[in-house]
Amino acid sequence: MSPRSLALATLLTLLAACATPRDDAGGDDLSAAQRARIAEEVQARLRQATDISAGGDQVARLMSVYPDSGRVVSAASGQLTTTRDSLQHSIRTFWTYVGQNMQAPEWRWGPMYVDVLGPNAAAVTATYRIAHLTPQGAPHVVGGAWTAVFARREGRWVIVQEHLSDVVGPASPAP
Repeated sequence: MSPRSLALATLLTLLAACATPRDDAGGDDLSAAQRARIAEEVQARLRQATDISAGGDQVARLMSVYPDSGRVVSAASGQLTTTRDSLQHSIRTFWTYVGQNMQAPEWRWGPMYVDVLGPNAAAVTATYRIAHLTPQGAPHVVGGAWTAVFARREGRWVIVQEHLSDVVGPASPAP
């Protein structure tokens, strides 16, 4: 093989190796135990932020799962926001006009599917329902599906992008 052919073959081999897709979405060599721990941390963070039975400032609790600064992309109910302030306004508006009227609300999660993308990134998709009574005492449920991309920033998991799809029509109480 000529030196030129050898150089070309070596270059093609290197290019092929670089272009080969990897199962771990980024090349991070995490063990199964590390991936499980990250998935548990992300799920716990999401469950804590949506624990409406804990009382207190519900908007602050929900906002606790987002970064304190920087861009936050959120798509929900046909709207798109890209800043923490606009997201907080949307959550506060929901809580003012819908959430505060919920009597005995209970947040119910369906299965959460967590893909650990690396040591500092994960994606979660899950369904949820918020079963409650209306002010007139009638049972009512709101819910949908939620996909969120989490990043670990300053030691905590925060949502940097999300998409919520509302259930169209009456939602069943169980996701």
